[in-house]
Amino acid sequence: MQYIERTIAGIDGSEARFIGYVADNSPEMDPARRRTSILILPGGGYAMTSDRESEPVALRFLGRGFNVFVLRYSVRPSRYPVALVEAGEAMRLIRAHADEWHVDPQRVAVLGFSAGGHLAANLATTAGDEDLHAHGLNPDEVRPDALMLAYPVVTSGPLAHRGSFRCLLGERADDEELLERLSIERHIDAKTPPVFVWHTMTDTSVPVENTLMLIGACRDADVSVEAHLFPEGSHGLSLGDEETAGASRYAHVVECVQSWPQLAEAWLRRTFAAS
Repeated sequence: MQYIERTIAGIDGSEARFIGYVADNSPEMDPARRRTSILILPGGGYAMTSDRESEPVALRFLGRGFNVFVLRYSVRPSRYPVALVEAGEAMRLIRAHADEWHVDPQRVAVLGFSAGGHLAANLATTAGDEDLHAHGLNPDEVRPDALMLAYPVVTSGPLAHRGSFRCLLGERADDEELLERLSIERHIDAKTPPVFVWHTMTDTSVPVENTLMLIGACRDADVSVEAHLFPEGSHGLSLGDEETAGASRYAHVVECVQSWPQLAEAWLRRTFAAS
């Protein structure tokens, strides 16, 4: 297996960590195998990036035959669009190293948790296209082929997770024009890739209405979406099992959500088999 570590320079002088878990090919199996790959963007309210939503999730999907990459993107005091540009550069890296890392460049998904879900959706939709262009990236070349979201921050409207937007925007957190640009449900269109999303009905940090707005926007734009709403569980559950139940406010084991990795894997395989 290849374990990859790279540094991505932020446009404000900060640095993001890019970590890859890439299975080796073998002449005993398929020596020319190109694997579906997943870029994980952990949550943390744009104030940090969670360990619980990083390596444990990567190892779960690695064990199911995917290449997995994790981006520990820049957070507060870095401001928008620093993290977006880093995410775009991470996607560029994955596709640029497709031969070396056994990547199918047309089957690269992004998986975002909470505020990382907002970042993932910002990259996958046209919401951030102008800012990516402005910093030397072609949005279509770094757009993922599938979008997976776990309890995502979506809207900047009345049901927004305000803390995420304050950390992301700083002094511009009340800029209505900028908030409109970053309200993901307003930017779902024909360029948005197929979407998988899950949330819990009892999430009091990022209300489930964020996901319901996303579902409605996908339906209106004729974008394929699979959504799973679980009856219980707090925010930030990650895998929802003992592996990710640490000593924190989000340290819960919730059995009903533990099926989401299997549901996401089945969805991803179906989605790419049909493409």
